[in-house]
Amino acid sequence: MPIENTPTRHNIFAYCRVSTLDQNPTMQVDAIKARYPEAIIREEKASATSRDGRPVLELLMQMIGQGDKLVVWKLDRLARNMLDLLKLVEELEAKGASLEVLDQQIDTSTASGKAFLQMLGVFAEFETNLRKERQLAGIAKAKEAGKYKGRPETIDKDEIRRMLSEGSSHAAIAKKLGCSPKTVQRVRKEMAR
Repeated sequence: MPIENTPTRHNIFAYCRVSTLDQNPTMQVDAIKARYPEAIIREEKASATSRDGRPVLELLMQMIGQGDKLVVWKLDRLARNMLDLLKLVEELEAKGASLEVLDQQIDTSTASGKAFLQMLGVFAEFETNLRKERQLAGIAKAKEAGKYKGRPETIDKDEIRRMLSEGSSHAAIAKKLGCSPKTVQRVRKEMAR
């Protein structure tokens, strides 16, 4: 008797995230349901400065398997920086899964979707570098004008010097003053100059 080849059913997992408790993911959920009514949708209220502290996303990433797809409404709902995004995409690809971003019409299961995502990464990195350059230029200008002093010292170097001269150990000083032993070492080196 011949064995029937039944097609493997692939799952659509959707991730909806809002940053604060007073925000509502309804727009995200509605957009995903309109495209994928059968999607397994999970919601999370969490900041997205990184992937840490987002247990719902981690659970979805564990559940996703070969041929599955992770769907998000917008790219910033999934990752705030390109490095995190690329790591997620790499993890999905390693599982034989893909990512679809509805708003930007990116689907990494296609060659054009992968290429577009990589271009976004290049532009995001470029923008980050420009922002850093502008920030450094602004700091340099503020220093010239005497308006920028840098971060204020939080460690009492005089107290470290006093304790060192009394023979206290680096570890004891660090523990008492709430700093690292490396900070104590730096002060000792300054004293030796």
